[in-house]
Amino acid sequence: MAAKFRSFLTILGIIIGIASVIVVMAIGASAQQLIIDQVSGVGSNLVGILPGASDEKGPPASALGIVTTTLKQSDLDAVMLKKNVPNAVAASGYVSGVGTAKYKNNSNQASFQGVSADFINVEKNDLSAGRFFTNEENAGLARVAVLGSTTAKNLFDNEDPIGKMFSLKDVNFTVIGIVAPKGGSAVSNPDELVYIPLLTAQKILLGIDYLNFARIKIDSADNIARALADVKYTIRTQHRIKNPSDDDFSVRDTAQALEMITNITNVLKYFLAGIAAISLLVGGVGIMNIMLISVNQRIREIGLRKAVGARNRHIITQFLIESIFITLVGGIIGIILGIFVALLASIVINALGYEWEFLISFSSILTATFVSVIIGLLFGLYPAKKAAQISPMEALRYE
Repeated sequence: MAAKFRSFLTILGIIIGIASVIVVMAIGASAQQLIIDQVSGVGSNLVGILPGASDEKGPPASALGIVTTTLKQSDLDAVMLKKNVPNAVAASGYVSGVGTAKYKNNSNQASFQGVSADFINVEKNDLSAGRFFTNEENAGLARVAVLGSTTAKNLFDNEDPIGKMFSLKDVNFTVIGIVAPKGGSAVSNPDELVYIPLLTAQKILLGIDYLNFARIKIDSADNIARALADVKYTIRTQHRIKNPSDDDFSVRDTAQALEMITNITNVLKYFLAGIAAISLLVGGVGIMNIMLISVNQRIREIGLRKAVGARNRHIITQFLIESIFITLVGGIIGIILGIFVALLASIVINALGYEWEFLISFSSILTATFVSVIIGLLFGLYPAKKAAQISPMEALRYE
């Protein structure tokens, strides 16, 4: 209280550091939950096939953006034969791309997905208007499209899109359906997608003959383990693979995908928190410097205390308590500031249309409090020892 500005400078680094850690941990946890909810939203009884090999815990190369062309429509057709995978009830292949969608004077960059006719049965999707395309339309390279709710509004404003024609990558498509609003994620927003027949996307828009990935719906979550084994055996037969170590594909169920996503996002979350925590070290160094200045300015006070009987441990305790108290105050202010910023970010992100959950863990608050006390203890120790070593005779003569 006697040196308010000096105290403020001392705790400023701690405030920024603690607030940064709280914000990063909160936003990281919310983003992780958003992604997990999005994956869980497609269903718990799904099996995914990705091109490219991987170990059991890591993602395949295709999930990291590396183009792998080993997964074909013929593989998916073989999987859907009852003699191969008796528990499979529906399946869809997926390819994706980006192009300019135009209708009259409206145009915007749109992400599109080429999907099978069974897509509507594989994922938890409902139509708010119209219908989905058929197997016959897919086989005939029909130029029809089903729009996400946001894309439909952006392109057609207040008009009814059903039956209207728009262009995508300079190819004309007729709108036959609108997908009901589903909400966005950190990865993609289904409401902003354009769904077109798989073969149309492959042959006309992308010029490819492979799948980016595939999903198979299993009749019951209890049969997932058997379906996984059947799918792997079927694709190995298709690719003439005898040794499982030579697999050029990866098969995962929803639970495995969630575990993998959780592990990846945890690494990113704690990595970013570690970077933010570097500012705490900077704040600790600032505390030590200010406390050293404080020692030099209070030499006569220290000398007087020692002259009337204070021992070294009393002086050390005095300066350590002062250092810990200052960092604890900074930690509390930093926690409050961090929660406020995380809440503000949550409000803004929800306003942008994402289902963003505001998450603050009690453990992160306790950790931040504990860390602020430890920093005060560690970085206040040297100035406290230096203060205790001052000779009372020298101190009293000090000007």
